[in-house]
Amino acid sequence: MATIPWLVDVLRAAGVQVVVEGDWLNRMRPGSFDPIGVLWHHTASTSSASNPHPALGICINGRSDLAGPLCQALVDYNGVFHVISAGRCNHAGVSGGSGPIPAGDGNTLMIGWEIDYNGVDQEMTAAQYNASIAATAAVLTRLGRDSSYARGHRETSTTGKIDPSFIDLNVMRADVAAKMAGGGTAWSSTVDNTTAGRFTASASWGVSTFSSQRYGADYRYADPVAASDPAWYRFNVPAAGNYRVEAWWPTNSGYNSATPYIVATSTGNKTVYVDQRVTGGQWRVLGTFTLPAGDANRVAVSRWSTATGLVVADAVRLTRV
Repeated sequence: MATIPWLVDVLRAAGVQVVVEGDWLNRMRPGSFDPIGVLWHHTASTSSASNPHPALGICINGRSDLAGPLCQALVDYNGVFHVISAGRCNHAGVSGGSGPIPAGDGNTLMIGWEIDYNGVDQEMTAAQYNASIAATAAVLTRLGRDSSYARGHRETSTTGKIDPSFIDLNVMRADVAAKMAGGGTAWSSTVDNTTAGRFTASASWGVSTFSSQRYGADYRYADPVAASDPAWYRFNVPAAGNYRVEAWWPTNSGYNSATPYIVATSTGNKTVYVDQRVTGGQWRVLGTFTLPAGDANRVAVSRWSTATGLVVADAVRLTRV
């Protein structure tokens, strides 16, 4: 396979928003290209709503030390796929082997997405993640491969690459598998702090509309103390199984750097600590947990933190995987 001229059509058929960047069918590096998988990267550039694809020019034209194109597509802040090339690109380098991807020439073996975020103090947005899942599932289906052929650059790199930062690649593959199996129609439920009958907290938790990054009309906050005093989110889980747990909070430098989220799993409570000073205004994955069926308190934000700064309880989402 010398090129993948079907890429734009496959992405659009999967519901992914696509922008074609110039002569993408003929923009490529010399050499072999026979992809069997998809490789995720981050660009190391800081994207934003006002500057959604700062690394696009570099991905098209390359750098002084590496000729472009540098990926088959760049995924911008809003989840738009900017398709750059239908052929071989300089994105993967040497593959050390990971899962079913063998050692060898990564640029021959894999199609690359450059997801435009800095990966240091910025995570990919929910729009970037969801679009990348849909695109990866569609392309692997077209290649006749399963979700294990989706990898992160840090898994295949022989030079210590860290990308893509801030995501669990096993969760990513589970999400790709679910998308391939059922079109992404898995059960999902969101509970906000204003959801009637689904959120409970003591009078020690205040109400705030201060941050525009909030989910919904407002959010709750409290001082950290040496006691749990949790704010609980109640879910009616339809069946025992594995569920991805995500949380949404607004960010502020005065918020807590080690806010405890408690997940009531089938085998007992599990605690995940998050830094609410950063990565606000978006869904952040806390992990995938085995939950029992039934209508019960499933996730809590605890006040028991040794760090300073307010703990915040805004919204929580469960998705079956």
